[in-house]
Amino acid sequence: MTGPSVSVALCTYNGAAFLDTQLRSIRAQTRPAAEIVVSDDGSADTTIAVAETALAGFPDARILRNEVALGVVRNFEQAVTATHGDLIALSDQDDVWMPDKLERMAARFADDPSLLFLHTDARLIDGVGRPAGTTLFESLEVSRADRDGIHAGDAFRIYLRRNLATGATVVFRRELLEAALPFPEEWVHDEWLAIIAAALSGADLIEEPLTDYRRHGSNQIGVADPTLRGKAARVLQARGDRNRGLARRAQVLVTRLEALGERIPQDALELARRKREFETARAAMPAARVLRAPTVLRLAARGGYARFASRGNADIVRDLLQPA
Repeated sequence: MTGPSVSVALCTYNGAAFLDTQLRSIRAQTRPAAEIVVSDDGSADTTIAVAETALAGFPDARILRNEVALGVVRNFEQAVTATHGDLIALSDQDDVWMPDKLERMAARFADDPSLLFLHTDARLIDGVGRPAGTTLFESLEVSRADRDGIHAGDAFRIYLRRNLATGATVVFRRELLEAALPFPEEWVHDEWLAIIAAALSGADLIEEPLTDYRRHGSNQIGVADPTLRGKAARVLQARGDRNRGLARRAQVLVTRLEALGERIPQDALELARRKREFETARAAMPAARVLRAPTVLRLAARGGYARFASRGNADIVRDLLQPA
């Protein structure tokens, strides 16, 4: 097979219910994967047996077994570092891939040597595989402006505000690991890969769904519907450590970008530093709502919410109203 080789890094945890269907969809790709690495995080069900049966006869398949659970991020880190392909496709245990997913995504990398990271839309399905009538990008409210901006090379600014890449749809070039490893504790693996690739000017998306993304009661990391009730609940949810966590994430990002030196464009580094300043100021706001107003208004006047908050200016209301 000409073109870049593709490894699949699939993580499992008590995923026996849907794993066979997912592995069969991977094995049925029009462009076969060169390698499948399954990293199991201490499953107590029949996940290992299902994987062994589904992968029987595949020329290069390995199953890694964790006696002590690593957690989602460390398990994916283990899986990707165990692969050998030119490209690495991330896989959840409970989805279904369209037959031409790897063919289409590998072709994009072959056509664009500067591309480091690619993600796609997905069709949402329920636990028995019925279409939910919407897509992942619709659920995440990915705007036309966001899509056009990412295509135009503005992914870093967009991902800095909020992550739009879901790991189950991701393929990335092996070279990205040189900059992205180790994955920091403060970030989920897929969003970290996305933001580092974007900082290196190497991220893009495919707007068509190439995965059936299954939502059910046991998802380890899921995508929620953007309902009015859900949005109201987020506004009224206690601030807790959320803002301190956002500040820590911003600091971790700046530290990594600074360590990458001249590989990172100066404008991207400066934008990350401004994001850090914004989140640090939010984290330092007092518990009393009335005392937050001066900081919120100052950040809003400087355009901080529009540039850096996950919900843009709507987060002004969130910061003013959220209980401590």
